[in-house]
Amino acid sequence: PFDLFLPRKCLLSQLFEKQYVGFATLPNQVHRKSVKKGFDFTLMVAGESGMGKSTLVNSLFLTDLYKDRKLLNAEERINQTVEIIKHTVDIEEKGVKLKLTIVDTPGFGDAVNNNECWKPITDYIDQQFEQYFRDESGLNRKNIQDNRVHCCLYFIPPFGHGLRPVDVEFMKALHEKVNIIPLIAKADCLTPNEIKKLKDRIREEIDKFGIKVYQFPECDSDEDEEFKQLDKELKECTPFAVIGSNTVVEARGQRVRGRLYPWGIVEVENQSHCDFVKLRNMLIRSHMHDLKDVTCDVHYENYRAQCIQEMTSKLAQDNRMESPIPILPLSTPDVDTEKLIKMKDEELEKMKISINISININSS
Repeated sequence: PFDLFLPRKCLLSQLFEKQYVGFATLPNQVHRKSVKKGFDFTLMVAGESGMGKSTLVNSLFLTDLYKDRKLLNAEERINQTVEIIKHTVDIEEKGVKLKLTIVDTPGFGDAVNNNECWKPITDYIDQQFEQYFRDESGLNRKNIQDNRVHCCLYFIPPFGHGLRPVDVEFMKALHEKVNIIPLIAKADCLTPNEIKKLKDRIREEIDKFGIKVYQFPECDSDEDEEFKQLDKELKECTPFAVIGSNTVVEARGQRVRGRLYPWGIVEVENQSHCDFVKLRNMLIRSHMHDLKDVTCDVHYENYRAQCIQEMTSKLAQDNRMESPIPILPLSTPDVDTEKLIKMKDEELEKMKISINISININSS
C-alpha cells in the first residue's frame, strides 16, 4: 500500500527492474563472438629502401617478420623492379587473436626512372577488392577472407625539403583506394626544430596538391576529456616522425629499446624523442577498427559501385546489340490525341444508349 504514494517514475523504475529482459548483455555476446572468430588486419608499407620500414614494423608488433629476408647488393638493386611481398603472422594477446598481414613493396622508388612505379601497388589493391567482391557475390559467403589493404604507411625521407614529385604522385594514385598515413622516416637525423618545419611543410603541400590522407574521426560530445586530449595530440602530430629499433640498450639504469650513438641514446618509446608511441597507439589501440570501417564503407563501396555500374552498362549494351528490333521508349499522348479518345468514348456511349432504347421498344 505504501508504494501507491511513491512517484509514478519510481514505480516504473521498480517495475522495469523486476521485469528485466536481458538484451543489455548483447555487447557481451558480440564480444565473445568476435574474440572467438578473431580479427584480420592488413598493413602496407611503402617507401624507398633504407628508410627503416622493416625495423619499424617489427618494433610496432614486437615480432620478427623479416628473418628470412635476403639483402640485395647494388647491382641487384639496380635491376630490381617493384614487387609485392606478403608476410602473415598470427598474434595473440590476452586471448585476442589477430591475423596480421604486412604487404611490403621492395623496389619502390629505387630506380632512376620512377615513372608509374606505383602501378603494381594500385593493381594489387584493386585485385584484393575484386577478390572480395567475387567472394561476396558467390554462394559461400560465411568464410570470406578479408585481404583488403586497410592502411598504408608511406615513408617520406627526412633529408629533403618536403614532398618529392614521386611522393605526390604515389599518394594521389592511392588516396581513393586506401587509408594513407604519411611518416617521416629516421627522425633521429633531424633536430626538433627541423622536424617541426618539415611537418608544417608536408602538411601545406598535402593541402596544396589535394591529397586525401587518413582523417581522424571527430570525438563525440560524451567522450571523456582524456580521450579528447589524445585525439587532439594525434591530429597535431601528423605526419608522424618515427624511429624504429629492435635493439635493447641501457639508459638511466633501465633497459629500453633505442639506438646508441657516440653523443647519446635515442629511445624509441620516449615521446620527447619521436612519435613512435603515438603511431602505435593510433594504429593498434585506438583507430584500427576505424581504419577497417573506412576501408569497407568508403574505399570498397566506391569500388563496388563502380563495378556494378560497369556491369549494368555492359549488360544493357549487349542487350541492345542482340535485339533485332530497336526498343523505343513509349511516348506520352499529346493533347489532340486525348481529345480524340474522349470524342470516341462519347460516341460509344451514345451508341449504347440508342441500342438500349431500340431494344426496349421492340420488347414492348
